Amino acid sequence: MPVHLRQTAERAKGFMPPAEGLALYELGCLYGSRGPMAEIGSYCGKSAVYLGAAARATSTVLFTIDHHRGSEEIQPGWIHHDPTLVDHRYGRMDSLPFFRTTIATAGLEDEVIAVVGASATVAGHWRTPLGLLFIDGGHSDDPVTRDYEGWAPHVVPGGALIFHDIHTDPAEGGQAPYRIYLRALEEGFKETRVTGSLRALERV
Repeated sequence: MPVHLRQTAERAKGFMPPAEGLALYELGCLYGSRGPMAEIGSYCGKSAVYLGAAARATSTVLFTIDHHRGSEEIQPGWIHHDPTLVDHRYGRMDSLPFFRTTIATAGLEDEVIAVVGASATVAGHWRTPLGLLFIDGGHSDDPVTRDYEGWAPHVVPGGALIFHDIHTDPAEGGQAPYRIYLRALEEGFKETRVTGSLRALERV
């Protein structure tokens, strides 16, 4: 991965360790030639830089889908809340300006296309087959289920479905993504790579 892109990704706000980010980049390089990529849950653009760099390397694009109002775990009162992301005009979270700054700093505005809206709403109108889908939106049962059901059907045969924050031990983190990951294994996907809490699957 180009050094300046890796450094931009590592400096961006977010929760992905560098090793997992580099694994995401490598997976993007592997599957990007199989179709456009999509990311569900963009926050401030950290993972979008890793995948955007892979999109450039494979001559494709990354669509990032996020309402940018924050999932429940980053709202006020939660452990991952960042008060600098609050838009005080409306009293709501707004990560979109931070996301745009990250992508502009990386020079990836041609490769990374932001779709601002609720994942389920966008999925209802989506028709483009995907070479890679990265699910890292809300981490409770309802949002991760809707992300999977709305977007996984668009992954092409031989394409990748990637989950973040997969924890087999409840003491390490929430179990909703893990439950959907297990479901995907029963519904036509096989695991191909594990890096930290990142799990990559391929549609059989």
